[in-house]
Amino acid sequence: MSKDYYETLGVNKGASKDEIKKAFYKLAHKYHPDKKEGNEAKFKEVNEAYQTLSDDQKRSKYDQFGSNYANMGGASAGGYGDPRGGFEGFDFSGFQQGGADFGSSFDMGNLNDIFSDFFGGGMGGGGTRNSRQARRGRDISTEIQISFSDSIFGIERKILITKTSTCLTCNATGAKVGSKIEKCKTCNGQGQIREIKRSFLGNISSTKICETCLGGGEVPHEVCERCKGKGVLRREEEISIVIPTGVRDGEMVRMTGHGEAIFKGTTGDLYIKINVAPHPIFKRDGNDLLMTLNLKLSDALLGTKHKIETLDGEIEVTIPEGVGINEILRVRGKGVPTSKSKRGDLLIKLNIKLPNKLSRKERELVEELKKEGI
Repeated sequence: MSKDYYETLGVNKGASKDEIKKAFYKLAHKYHPDKKEGNEAKFKEVNEAYQTLSDDQKRSKYDQFGSNYANMGGASAGGYGDPRGGFEGFDFSGFQQGGADFGSSFDMGNLNDIFSDFFGGGMGGGGTRNSRQARRGRDISTEIQISFSDSIFGIERKILITKTSTCLTCNATGAKVGSKIEKCKTCNGQGQIREIKRSFLGNISSTKICETCLGGGEVPHEVCERCKGKGVLRREEEISIVIPTGVRDGEMVRMTGHGEAIFKGTTGDLYIKINVAPHPIFKRDGNDLLMTLNLKLSDALLGTKHKIETLDGEIEVTIPEGVGINEILRVRGKGVPTSKSKRGDLLIKLNIKLPNKLSRKERELVEELKKEGI
């Protein structure tokens, strides 16, 4: 049955890449198995949907063929990969019962499973079913807090995280140091075990990965005492995280291959949620930085020079005479870096402070200005 990846992520079919990415980060954080109310099954569904919809080529095929898109091509015309060819002489009418067509009893996923068993690779291409399929460790997540300045310019941080990692004693082999490697007796060194299944098409031969050697065909004569032959164990590991420039509060940084390890398989990924501490002066507006500068009435009328402490250090800005309330001055190149040579701007919102109470002399001066029509 085809899966609705858009519904899984809670986005519409015309969603942009950025919308898909935000939806994934939100759901991945919500359902991650390490969380108290996490849901591993939901997390896998969300990850599967994101892996497809975040890739333009995969998304295009999915929009055409549904979640079975991977099985709709990959072989030459007339082969098992072409649903129109290779079966001209096969009469499907025998599968109809009481006028119902073939599709009423079998969806495309079931049909593909049948041919996968019968021909060894399904309708999506050649090969043996379950042949040495890659094992993959779990994805994990954590979160860190960084300063506002570090979110703008980027930073490298080191964190300690406890997770399933490769065994350093045996270097993930599962073998005792110096132990011989022998041929697996369960599969006779083939890495696979052949099975015979009965179906309405007759006896179907298929293969599965050997659970003793996990597809490697070899096993150690003596197992590692540290990890008991598993090649992995739970331990504390220091990880260096590179926070990119311009990262936003709540964004997730993905570190490929830094999740949980698995014996004779690929390590999962690590997702880090970035929490940015607020700044007492600056706020972010896209790639620009926004701040408020309080001015005396006299400085607003006559103009002045004012020193400002920015994220790059102290600068001096010129306040032109006659500026208005809430007028904005722009200092170019002092905002968020967008590339190695380009940055956003610093926007300074002018807040003219009017006196709450005037002294006798100040009142006299204002009266004079009033007479001048100011």
